[in-house]
Amino acid sequence: MQDVRESTANATWSRMLAGNRRFAEGKAEHPWQDAETRESLIDRQTPDAAVLACSDSRVPPEIIFDAGLGDLFTVRNAGHMVDDAAIASLEYAVAKLHVSLLVVLGHERCGAVAMASDGLDALLARATAEIEDSLAAAEAMDTLDERIAEDASIIMRQIGFSVWQAREAELEDAADYERVHIARTIEELVTRSEVIQSALAEERLMIVGARYQLESGKVEVLSF
Repeated sequence: MQDVRESTANATWSRMLAGNRRFAEGKAEHPWQDAETRESLIDRQTPDAAVLACSDSRVPPEIIFDAGLGDLFTVRNAGHMVDDAAIASLEYAVAKLHVSLLVVLGHERCGAVAMASDGLDALLARATAEIEDSLAAAEAMDTLDERIAEDASIIMRQIGFSVWQAREAELEDAADYERVHIARTIEELVTRSEVIQSALAEERLMIVGARYQLESGKVEVLSF
């Protein structure tokens, strides 16, 4: 059964990537969007995959993967943040709808990531303002994670850590911030959800990370 589930997840992901290629090439087929499909889904749904994506209006998963009605169980918020509502929704997809694939989808030029980066700059400036002593400045940096966790902005509390983690790894490009945030989102989902943990341990679920490129229309598959 485990091999079957893994095969299903890989086949689903391959199908989604094929749909993205069609979309990027301007050859979208818009499958399963007819009245017959709509009527067949009135009493039940059996989506192939769950997608946690950014709410950005330029990144609708059903369109960029050239999917149809009933294909994707989609959860969206700014910067694909992991909050209680997102976790509960994805757990429903895994436990009740039995999806075999979970995709965390970030994208190029993410406004939420840019906002977190600007917020982190401001936080760093406040933390080190008027500090002339190098030891005091170092201590301020040591407590930066606490300052991020206590920030009034949920975007800073969620995405600021990703940007800080990227900078700690000496990454300064916005695209790298986005990739690190996708990786951290996956880590957060696995850490915070026992349902997702169990599904992964039992090989009933596969998680993949991807980043949509606005300019090309293509999805960049990420490896972690």
